[in-house]
Amino acid sequence: MANNNQPDSRTRKFAKVIPPQPMQLEALTNRGTPPPQDLGPLEQLVGAWTGKGTGWNMIALPFQKAPAPPAGFKFRLLMNQYDEELQFTFVDDDVPNRGLTRPGHSDFDQFVVTVDYQQKIAQVVAEDRPHSGLAGAAGLPIHHEPGLWLYEKNRRSKDDQIKGNEVSEVELDVARLASIPHGNSVLALGHSEVHRGMPTIPPVSGLPSGRFEDLSTPDYDFKSDPYLEPYKHYINNPFMGNVGAPGFPGFSPADMNQILRFANQGVNIVRTTTLTVDTTRKRGGIANVPFSVREAEPVSMKSTFWIQELD
Repeated sequence: MANNNQPDSRTRKFAKVIPPQPMQLEALTNRGTPPPQDLGPLEQLVGAWTGKGTGWNMIALPFQKAPAPPAGFKFRLLMNQYDEELQFTFVDDDVPNRGLTRPGHSDFDQFVVTVDYQQKIAQVVAEDRPHSGLAGAAGLPIHHEPGLWLYEKNRRSKDDQIKGNEVSEVELDVARLASIPHGNSVLALGHSEVHRGMPTIPPVSGLPSGRFEDLSTPDYDFKSDPYLEPYKHYINNPFMGNVGAPGFPGFSPADMNQILRFANQGVNIVRTTTLTVDTTRKRGGIANVPFSVREAEPVSMKSTFWIQELD
């Protein structure tokens, strides 16, 4: 083989190595700096929130090995008590969305407050019905969610607000963006409210939506439907986790907010900020990977944060 002593063109040539030089940093924006005094309704979120055994979750999951009807159907109802870590970090108080002037508006650009969050959840106690052997042990990580909360300072959209028989218009000033490791991404839009004292926490049914709203649905005999046996079981035997506090009602599909009202008993709440977001508002929604769409598609999400300031 001929050798003409020419360097191989495939060989990389390196210049003289220069030791790392001190970096010259220039503050161009307020990103990453301590939060200012006013982040709107998101101000009280910033920081670390930790709950030990104070989280509760119910989810219906596909279950291939379920007993044949009427003893069972192709799902199981999983109940979790969990620990939670929520870390909220200030990002920016003036993210610009560029636009044009519109009738009735002097502003052509929109400016958005942005707060980053990371949510981590590990279960404390779990059980399911019918029993699957899949509920998992204590300490099992069951959720991780990175996301953003947004507060629109101007140029807000409006949407209908329906309460009972009354319809009004509400400004959409907050939004929540979330990414879920199962293959889901969420955009939920909503509004904020601030009021004195304790929040009004309404009952929330955990029964399957679309067929009926609660146990009092007219012309429906809840107890005679074998499909709903797992729900009926936890209504008659609320999930207690490891809690032994006197008067603790347990976690029941009949009213999943009952635990929150129990926790607020005797607490002197002087002010509450409420953040309510919903994927069915305006251009919100959930995007899912194909497997989730085929097997158990999440079609909507509604979330309420009650941020309570204590005396």
